[in-house]
Parts: sequence; C-alpha cells; structure tokens
Amino acid sequence: MTATIERGAATAPVTSPEGAKPPVKKKPKSSGGFLGSSNGRKVIMAVTGAAMVSFLVLHMLGNLKIFLGKDSFNEYAHALRTLLEPILPYRSVLTILEIGLAASVLLHMWAAITLARRAGKARPVKYVAKKSQANGYATHIMRFGGITILLFVIWHLLDLTFGVVNPKGFDSAPADRMVAGFDPSRWWVTLIYLVAVAMVGLHLRHGIWSAFQTLGWANRTRYRALKGTALLVSAVLVVGFLAPPLAITFGVIK
Repeated sequence: MTATIERGAATAPVTSPEGAKPPVKKKPKSSGGFLGSSNGRKVIMAVTGAAMVSFLVLHMLGNLKIFLGKDSFNEYAHALRTLLEPILPYRSVLTILEIGLAASVLLHMWAAITLARRAGKARPVKYVAKKSQANGYATHIMRFGGITILLFVIWHLLDLTFGVVNPKGFDSAPADRMVAGFDPSRWWVTLIYLVAVAMVGLHLRHGIWSAFQTLGWANRTRYRALKGTALLVSAVLVVGFLAPPLAITFGVIK
C-alpha cells in the first residue's frame, strides 16, 4: 500500500499541541529612566555644578569681608550660624545648606564617574589617531583637579571650620583663625591654597562651559559670549578667593 503526499502538504501549518503556550517575549530591561541615561546624568552634573558655583560666590563674598576688619568678618560668620533664629535653632539653616552642598558634591562625583565608565565601555579600543591636546588637557583637569579639590576641601574644613589643624584652635574667633591659618610662618599653607584655588578655577572654566553645552545653550551665535562668561566667572572666583590669604601672608592684613 503506497501513501501519497499531496503537493504543498509539507508546508502546511502545524497545529501546536493542546496546552502549549506561545513563547513570551522578554521585556527590555529598564535603563532607569531619564536620570539613568547619559543625558540625565549630564543634567545632574550641570545642576549640582550650578549649586556649587552659587555656594562659591557667596563664600567668596563672605571671605572678602576680612578686608573690612575682623569685626565685620566675625559678624558675617555669626550671622551664618544664627539665620532664622529664634524660629529655628542655632545653626539649623547653615547645617541644612551644608548637607545640601555635600549631597551636590556626591551627586556631581557620582555622575562624573559613571559617565566616564560608560564612555570607556563604549570605546573599549583606544583610538589609533592622536587625541587633541585640548581634549586631553580638559580630561586631566576635570579628573585629577576634582580629586585635588576634594582633598583640599577636607584640609580647609579641618583648618578654618573645625580648627583641628589651626594654631588658634576651634574656640577662637573666625577672623583670628583665618589670620593664624595664613600667617607668614605658614607660607606653605598659602602655597597649597594657591594651587588648589587655581585648580578650582580651571575646573570651573571647563565645567561651566560643559554645563552650557549640556543645557543646550551653546550655539554658534553664543559661543564666544558663553566661553567668555565661563572664563570670567572662574577668574573672578580665583582672584576673590586668593586675595585674603595673600594679603595675610604678605602682611597687608594682621
């Protein structure tokens, strides 16, 4: 007995067995939304950077009060600690601002580190072509400059805020701590401060410009103006922060 196979029977649809379930498509893993994306983290860097620049501007203006006399500087330091008293307890507002600043620093560093890692994974093989000197310079400034600034901030807090490494100690008046901290006999402290502030200026110049680009403000018509703004802001901050310690070290303020 011979069986015949009709033409096209081999390609006829095959019914699946009873109870068999169709394959389930796997959902793509969530990337964490906007904040988990590279653009989101660039925005985090821009916003936290703006918060830190605002703090630096206010801090610089406060430091310059030393030129108006020790009493003026001490009054400024006392006012920071008594903001909104008696509505809020002593030093409450300053503590909140310090926590916000610390959070901004940590978020800024986290965004920078994760973005750098992503860039490295995206380009596992280094370019054979020689990188531009400008890009290499900016990369080193932002990477090593950030580490230098962090170490300096720790020293700065131990010296002038907590008085741990300051000759006058914690119980002295803020103006006395500042003058003692940059005394001519401690010229090396002034030198470290100078180098660290210069690094802050270079970091700010590149960071502010990068923030303009991230926020979409940079274009051909605004290029020079925004570049000039980044340079001007960083230069003003550098000069403003260096003026008090240099004046103390060279005997202008005693």
